[in-house]
Amino acid sequence: MKLVFLGTPDFAIPSLRILLESRHEVVAVVTAPDKERGRGRKISFTAVKEFAVKNNLPVLQPEKLKDLNFINELKKLNSDAFVVVAFRILPKEVFTIPSKLSFNLHASLLPKYRGAAPIQWALIKGEKETGVTTFALEEKVDTGNLIIQEKIRIEKEDNFGSLHDKLSLLGADVVLRTVNLIDEGDFELRTQDSILATPAPKITKEITKIDWSKSAEETDNLIRGLSPYPGAYFELNNKIIKVFKANVIHLTERNISAGEIYHDNLDLIIGCGKDSLSLLEVQQEGKKRMKIEEFLRGFHF
Repeated sequence: MKLVFLGTPDFAIPSLRILLESRHEVVAVVTAPDKERGRGRKISFTAVKEFAVKNNLPVLQPEKLKDLNFINELKKLNSDAFVVVAFRILPKEVFTIPSKLSFNLHASLLPKYRGAAPIQWALIKGEKETGVTTFALEEKVDTGNLIIQEKIRIEKEDNFGSLHDKLSLLGADVVLRTVNLIDEGDFELRTQDSILATPAPKITKEITKIDWSKSAEETDNLIRGLSPYPGAYFELNNKIIKVFKANVIHLTERNISAGEIYHDNLDLIIGCGKDSLSLLEVQQEGKKRMKIEEFLRGFHF
């Protein structure tokens, strides 16, 4: 089949790579426009564009998805399917162009965690499993009929970074299987049960602030869901401290109330609404990320 691939971040790269290595033809890649970044205002490409350029793929970078010139360019490609992985919301004028189907890869077990941050919210909510879903595009975001779902166990040591990478690879396999099914015409679309839907909104700074009145387990889930980026944080001595790794502990000799701090040369323990957290990896604003022992050597309480 002739495919158009639409994606932006590194999460989409394994899916694009597996399609390039398949029997199908990627006729074009659509990604976000180039941006100026940093002090030198250097132009930077999206991860998908960098990969596409290295592999000599035509790249389209529309500012507006309803732009008539962009839509006409897509129509000229005569594609069979659009494959969307971590891209913007497509208008109907775009996703109805291919002759067979437009589908999206979503990093959750839909209808759970519809929205911009499904991987983070699965961790923050303490889920034991998550997965990926391919679904046919419809006008309402993340509501289309399901094609393939694959589950994955969330391990105790998983954080956003590790789970992101696992789902990216799993998603690539599911994308190729979905394309093969569309090509063969032997697949069934299953309706989502919207009653089971849960939101996964964009992560804001308010969400990243630690509330020590919550249990240690809930707080650890927040930390894991936001590590390594953007990082859960709290304030200490008017300094912002980001926490990237912690352990839930049950103190027997010392009772620590919510927000109370115990520290020595090796440990920094903070009380929660239930149990406590021993911080293991942190970063003080303006400094590098470090193990707690190194942090304690330089921080004055």
